[in-house]
Amino acid sequence: MKYDFLINEEYKSTRIDLVLSLQLEEVSRSFIQKLLEKGAVSVNGSVCSSKKYKVSEGDRIEITVPEPEMLNVEAENIPLDIIYEDDDVLVVNKPRGMVVHPAVGNESGTLVNACLYHCKDRLSSINGVIRPGIVHRIDKDTSGLLMIAKNDMAHESLSKQLAEHSITRRYEALVFHNIKEDEGTVDAPIGRDPNNRLRQAVTNQNSKRAVTHWKVLERFGSCTLIEARLETGRTHQIRVHMAYIKHPLVGDFVYGPKKQPFNVEGQLLHAKILGFVHPRTGEYMEFEVPRPAVFEEVLDKLKK
Repeated sequence: MKYDFLINEEYKSTRIDLVLSLQLEEVSRSFIQKLLEKGAVSVNGSVCSSKKYKVSEGDRIEITVPEPEMLNVEAENIPLDIIYEDDDVLVVNKPRGMVVHPAVGNESGTLVNACLYHCKDRLSSINGVIRPGIVHRIDKDTSGLLMIAKNDMAHESLSKQLAEHSITRRYEALVFHNIKEDEGTVDAPIGRDPNNRLRQAVTNQNSKRAVTHWKVLERFGSCTLIEARLETGRTHQIRVHMAYIKHPLVGDFVYGPKKQPFNVEGQLLHAKILGFVHPRTGEYMEFEVPRPAVFEEVLDKLKK
């Protein structure tokens, strides 16, 4: 697949391999470096093979990433933080830094690799060999709750609930600046950024409706802790919507400032509450997990 985008001011003077790894979150930085060596990356129409090249504002970057059909997804004995499990559903607390499913250049160490080991052959097949059991996903650096379908019946039920917007998904996020209002809703369509094909954006071009409800939990002057409730589930939805209203997430190098405080890599976004109707019993179930340590450490610094 080919991607192209323009470098804006916030990324100027940054190494090209870092810029690409921030944009293509599921492709490892080492694999991007290999693509550079193979001539799969061009800058302003000329092949760029140096990972140390520092991009300039206005540079047009093109990168060709191989299609993932031939991935050999292996089961790996990776510890899982299991919150709930039965014969139909697995609910896990995904740590920051873990990719949900394999992609080219990132074939191991993912949640899918871990689930294949834990569940053996008891995962739904609806999403194929690369994403078995995966009903929904969260970004690599987003922590928190995910539901895994252990059979096709469960997968179909949970997918239907997602489509009907009946699943409870509440996140906590730390955003920049003081939000004056106590709560609000962002109802703005999200699609590929017309100026940067590696990002999402609020746009009317080839987009889908996206709705995020938010409320303030605590204010720190320079930052605000919010709860965000998803009505829809678009790629990077909370990150895009909060940046759209001028409150990007702390740690988000893609949609926020390049220079980040607190020495945090990756957005401070946590999927705290997940609720759904059990596919077999019809019982409503809701789960909650605490914020990860790195999130709490930043909040402690702000409180002090």
